[in-house]
Parts: sequence; structure tokens; C-alpha cells
Amino acid sequence: MDITKKIDFIKIVKIFLLILSGSLLLTLSAKIKIPFYPVPMTMQTFVVLFLGIALGPKIGLATVSVYLLEGIFGLPVFANSPEKGVGLIYFTGPTMGYLIGFILAAYFAGSQKKLKNENTYLHIFLRLLFSVSFIYILGLFWLGLLIGWDKPIFKLGAQPFLLAELFKLVLLTILYPFIVKLNTKLFR
Repeated sequence: MDITKKIDFIKIVKIFLLILSGSLLLTLSAKIKIPFYPVPMTMQTFVVLFLGIALGPKIGLATVSVYLLEGIFGLPVFANSPEKGVGLIYFTGPTMGYLIGFILAAYFAGSQKKLKNENTYLHIFLRLLFSVSFIYILGLFWLGLLIGWDKPIFKLGAQPFLLAELFKLVLLTILYPFIVKLNTKLFR
């Protein structure tokens, strides 16, 4: 009995450390801006999908949820915080839909089944595109509710980021086999 309790405790500690490390990685990805056309990009969506793939759907979802809770409780983890505010006020601003979309994106990126004949780069890319689409769908929906549907929502909330998103999805698609191997090593 003592051995199983010790193994369970070690597993819980390992998961806890993975979630905290993933949250830190997500925070760093929000703070670093990379020059890109037409707007600078962060690597947040890349890291959200990476965490889903590397940690699996449940722990990936938990990691993103912890990151969001850290931000809601006032830690300056989001992009442009503390400069443009912190806490619940920042969270409920124009980016709230995108931030909530992170949860679904991580979950779906992590729950992709590794089918024999469907692990071509095209299938991986399409599954990652499906996962990241939740970020933009929820982001645009919230943005429309916040600023009004009469505004050019797509032009403001998605179009400037699509080229950078394509770059990140291609990069993740290429790295996907290595990330899956990382998942296997983390959860032996």
C-alpha cells in the first residue's frame, strides 16, 4: 500500500510541476513580441497548441486554465499586462474570447487521435487548424459583442494575425512528431 501511495504522490507532484511549467511557458510566450508582417506576433497560440499536444487534453486544458486564473486573479501573465491593466478587468476586455478559446484549442490539440493512415502532415495541419479555429471563433464573437457587429470584426480581430498563425501552424505541423515523443516521455 505504501508503494502505491508514494507512486500516486509522485505522479501528482509531476503533473502539478508540468502545469506550473506550462503556465510559465505560456506567460513567457505572451510577453515576447516577434517582428512580423503586418503586426508583431506573440507565440501564445503556438504554445497553447504545443501544451495540448505535449501534455494531452486534460493536463493541457488544466495548464491553460491555471494560466487564465493567474491572470484573472491579477498576476501580469497576459500580453500587454500590466501596461493595459490586470485581473478581471483586463480579462473581460477585447481579448477575453480569444483567451477562453485557448482552453478549447489546447483540449482539441491534445485529443487528436494518432491514426495510422491519418498522420500525414496535411492531416496534422488540418487538425491543428481545427483546434486554433476555436480561438478565433470565440475571439471574434466576443469582439463583436463588445464593440458592435456593425464594425469590421474580421478585419480587426483576425485578418492581421492570419499570416503569423499560418507560420505557427506550419511550424507545429513539422514539429508534431517530436512533440508527441515528448508526450510519451513525460507520461511514462
